[in-house]
Amino acid sequence: MSEDLKIDGTEDSPTIELNAERGEIVISGRSLPEDAFSFYAPVMNWISSYISSPKSESVFIFKLEYFNTASAKQIFKIVGMANDLSKTHKVSVKWYYDEGDRDMLSSGERFSKLTNLPFEYIQN
Repeated sequence: MSEDLKIDGTEDSPTIELNAERGEIVISGRSLPEDAFSFYAPVMNWISSYISSPKSESVFIFKLEYFNTASAKQIFKIVGMANDLSKTHKVSVKWYYDEGDRDMLSSGERFSKLTNLPFEYIQN
């Protein structure tokens, strides 16, 4: 079982809460780190480790206010990992967006279509 991973958010980077016991992957806040690939590397490693022995149900929760293009690529990789896991385990994806934020809603819809993974859209 993976150790939990928590990364505190800043003005430019999201809060990350990865909890193996609950099967919860939570990414919230703003994501525009200087080097998105390096920032998300420990997250990718944790998820890779987690999906080798996951809970029977996992939930991926995205509560992002904003993300840049470099972050979008990393978020898409995480959604892809969720999609892979969904082939053998129950996976749900919760995509939060602020009322009136059509861009954030559209981003979630795009990720969902690209992976065929159903998302639950939750308006803040």
